[in-house]
Amino acid sequence: MSATLSAVPDVHIRETECFIDGKWVPAVSGKTFATINPATEKEIAQIAEGDREDVDAAAKAARHAFDTGPWSKMDARDRGRLIYQLADRMENEIDDLARLETLDNGKPLKDSRNVDLPLAIDCLRYYAGYADKIHGSTIPIRGNHLCYTRREPIGVAGQIIPWNFPILMAAWKWGPALAAGCTIVMKPAEQTPLTCLRMAQLAKEVGIPDGVINVVPGFGPTAGAAVVKHPLIDKIAFTGEHRTAQIITRESADTLKRLTFELGGKSPNVIFADADLDAAAMGAYIGLFLNQGQCCCAGSRVFVEKKQHDAFLEKLQRLAENRKVGDPFAEDTEQGPQVDQAQFDKIMSYIDKGRHEGAKCVTGGERVGDKGYFVEPTIFDNVQDDMSIATDEIFGPVLSVLTFDDKEDMIHRANNTFYGLAAAVWTRDISVAHEFAARVRAGTVWVNCYDVFDAAAPFGGFKMSGYGRELGEEGLKAYTESKTVTIAL
Repeated sequence: MSATLSAVPDVHIRETECFIDGKWVPAVSGKTFATINPATEKEIAQIAEGDREDVDAAAKAARHAFDTGPWSKMDARDRGRLIYQLADRMENEIDDLARLETLDNGKPLKDSRNVDLPLAIDCLRYYAGYADKIHGSTIPIRGNHLCYTRREPIGVAGQIIPWNFPILMAAWKWGPALAAGCTIVMKPAEQTPLTCLRMAQLAKEVGIPDGVINVVPGFGPTAGAAVVKHPLIDKIAFTGEHRTAQIITRESADTLKRLTFELGGKSPNVIFADADLDAAAMGAYIGLFLNQGQCCCAGSRVFVEKKQHDAFLEKLQRLAENRKVGDPFAEDTEQGPQVDQAQFDKIMSYIDKGRHEGAKCVTGGERVGDKGYFVEPTIFDNVQDDMSIATDEIFGPVLSVLTFDDKEDMIHRANNTFYGLAAAVWTRDISVAHEFAARVRAGTVWVNCYDVFDAAAPFGGFKMSGYGRELGEEGLKAYTESKTVTIAL
C-alpha cells in the first residue's frame, strides 16, 4: 500500500459563494472557510460561510419562487423537461464534475466518474419522468358528492446533505423536490461544497428559474440550524448522523416542519455455510470498503457460519491486503483518503478500541503514508457483539467478523442494534433468504449481493436509522401533501 501522490490535476474552481435567487453572492458576514483536499491536506479554495441572514435571504427567494414565481405556474411536464436538461448538462460535464468531486472528497476518480456521477444523472432523469405523473384519486363517498384527492408540492424544502456522496446526495434531494414542484434551500456539507455549488450554476444555465434552487454553504450549528428553524421552510430532508437528526427534530418542533431522515447504520452482512464463498467475500469486501468505508449502509458486521469461518476469512483478508490505497487521481487506486482529519482520528481511535477490547486485527490497522488522511483496509476477527467496533458506526474501512452456528441466534444478534438501515444474506437456500429478509428489521435487505442501488428502489431505515424514504415513488411523496376535495353534485 502506498499513499504516494502525483500532481493534482488542474481543476477549475468556478463557484465559491452562496447561490441565492439565481445570483452568486458573498456571505452577508463576509466570512469564508477553507475546503481541504483530503489527499494532500492543502487548501483547495475559500468558500462563503453562510449564516442565519444568508439562509433568510435564500428562504425568502424560495418562498417567492414557490408562491408567486414561475415555478408554481409552470406545467409539470415543463418542470420535468428542465430536470432532464440539468441531467444532460451534468452528463456533458461528467469528467469535470468527477474531478471536482474527487478533489473535494478524496474518493477515487474512477468511482466518481463511473459510479457517483452516473447514479446522480440517472436519479435526476428518473424524477424528471415522474414530474407529470403525480396523480390523485377519486373516492366513492356516501351521498351525492364527487370526492377526489390532489397531491400538491409541500412548499419550500430545506435540504441538508452529507460529505460522503456529495453530488449523489444532492441529486437524491433535488430530483424528487423539483419533480413535485417544491423549491429548495440546500446546505451542503462544509467538507465538500464544490460539486453542489457547480450543480446550482448548471441548473441556472439550463433555465431553472431564479429562486427555485438556493445553496448556502456553511456549518451545521449556524447555517444548518437556520434552515431547520426558518418559518418559511416547510420541510427538512436530512442525511447524516442520528444525533443531528434528534437536534433537528427538537429545533423544528415550533414550526411543525415535515421531516425525513436518512441516518446511519451498523448493518449485518450474513454468510451461511452454503453460500458461494468467493461471491460472499467480494460482497463483504465491497459492502464495507466502498467509498473508504464511508457509507451509511456499510456492512460493518459480517456474521459467518462457524464451519466456513476460516475459508471465508482467508478470501476476505486476501482481498483487503491487495487493495490499492493512494492517490485518488491514479487509475489503479481503489481507496482514497478519509474525508478529513476529524474522521481520520475517529477511525484510528476505533481501531485502538478494537485492539484494547480483545478483537484480533488480522490485517490493516495503520495509517498509510504521512500526508493525507489514508487508513489501511482493516479487518478484525474474534469480535464480540458488545465490543465498540461491533456496536458503533465507525464510518471508515474497519470490518468486524463475528461467527454463528444457530440461525435463530444469528437473527437475534443481527437485530440487536438500534440501527436498521440495511442488511444482507448470502445463501443458496431461497427459504432461508426469504425468512431473513422478513425477520431482519432493516429498510433494505440484499440477497447474494450488496450495495445495489437504483433510483426506482426506495432507500431508508428502521429504528434510529431514520424515517421516510429516499428514491422511488415513496421518495417523491415525501415532497407532497395530500388534499381532499369534496363537491356537492
